[in-house]
Amino acid sequence: MSCERIYLSPPAMSEADLAALTEAFQSNWIAPVGPALGAFEAEMCRQTGAAHAVALASGTAALHLALKESGVGPGDQVFCSTLSFAASANAIAYCGAEPVFIDSEASTWNMDPARLEEALEAAAKTGKLPAAVEVVQAYGQCADMDAISALCEKHGVVLIEDAAEALGATYKGRAAGTFGRASVMSFNGNKIITCSGGGMLLTDESALADRVRYLSTQAREPGRAYLHLEVGYNYRLSNLLAALGLSQLKSLPEKVAQRRAVFERYGERLGALPGVTLMPETPGGEGTRWLSSLLIDEQEAGISSSELLDALEAEKIEARPLWRPLHTQPCFAHCRVYGGAVAEGLAARGLSLPSQLSEAQQERVCACVEKAFAQKR
Repeated sequence: MSCERIYLSPPAMSEADLAALTEAFQSNWIAPVGPALGAFEAEMCRQTGAAHAVALASGTAALHLALKESGVGPGDQVFCSTLSFAASANAIAYCGAEPVFIDSEASTWNMDPARLEEALEAAAKTGKLPAAVEVVQAYGQCADMDAISALCEKHGVVLIEDAAEALGATYKGRAAGTFGRASVMSFNGNKIITCSGGGMLLTDESALADRVRYLSTQAREPGRAYLHLEVGYNYRLSNLLAALGLSQLKSLPEKVAQRRAVFERYGERLGALPGVTLMPETPGGEGTRWLSSLLIDEQEAGISSSELLDALEAEKIEARPLWRPLHTQPCFAHCRVYGGAVAEGLAARGLSLPSQLSEAQQERVCACVEKAFAQKR
C-alpha cells in the first residue's frame, strides 16, 4: 500500500471550528457584516495588544491599504525585505510605487538593519526618502525590530510591518504585528490559523482603522443612498470566514507550541547531519516556526537542497525551497537592491520541511532525509 502524502502546512481544523462555521451559517450572517466579524477583530486586539484590527479579504489587501493610507503613491519608493513572497512587493506596485529591496542578515534571515541604514542614508543625501519601510517577518519570526524601528524614527519614515507569516511570534515580549504604524496578518490556508483566506490590518490609530474599514467596503458613504465620494475596494472579510478565524484564533498558543515542538524534533533528529543548519532564532525573539526551515551546505553534506527536495517528493512528502529573493524575480528586475548576496545564498541552500504533522509522519520525513543523505555519501 502506498503512503499518504504529507503536506507542508495543512490547516489544523477542529470540531469547534466546524461548530463555529455552522453557527454562523445558520444565523444567515454570510456577507461581510455580522457579529463574528467584530468579535474576531476584538480577539485579535486582545491577543496582540493592538488597539484596532480590521478583518479583510487577504493579507495582500491589508498590505495594499496599509501602504495607500500611509501616503504611498505613484513615483514613490518603498524599502522592502527581499526574502519574501511576491505579495509583499505586489502591494507596493498596486500603489504605483516602486520597491527597493533590502538584503537579509544571516542571524535572523530577515531585513538587515545595516543594509537598511545604508539605503536610508543614501536616500537622505538625495533628498528623497522612501514613502515607507516595509519589514517582512519571514518564516514566523521577527526581524531586529529595535534597530529597524530606530532607523525609521531617525529618518522620519513610516514603518509598515508585513507579519503575514508571524502571528503568535514575539520580539522582546511584544507581539508581532504591533511594531509598525500599520501591520498585516494573513489567514491563508497554509498559515498557523486560517479562514481559508483572509487577512487583518492592525494599528493603534483609530482614524487609520476607520479609513481602512471605509475603503474596504467600496468607500460607500453612510445613509440610504448609494453614494461614493472616493474609489473603494471590495476587501472586507465575510462574517462566515470571520467565525472560522475567531474559533482558530482562540487556540493560537497551542498551535504555536505544536509547531515549535515539530521544529525542536527536527533539530534533535536532523541537526547533527553533516552540513545541516536549522533556521536561527532572532535574539530576544520567539518565533512560531510557521515552517520548519533549514540550510544545507552541499559540499559538507554531499547533497544539495534541490536533490533533497526531489528525494522527499519521491516519497510523497511536500517540502519547498525558501522564497526566491524578490530582487531576482523577472517582474522586479528593474528595481534596486541593497546587498542581495545573503538572501540569494539562503534561497540557494534552504528548504522548508512539513511543519504541521503527527509524530509518526515526522518520523517518516526524518527517515527520508536520513536515507537521502546516506545514499549520497
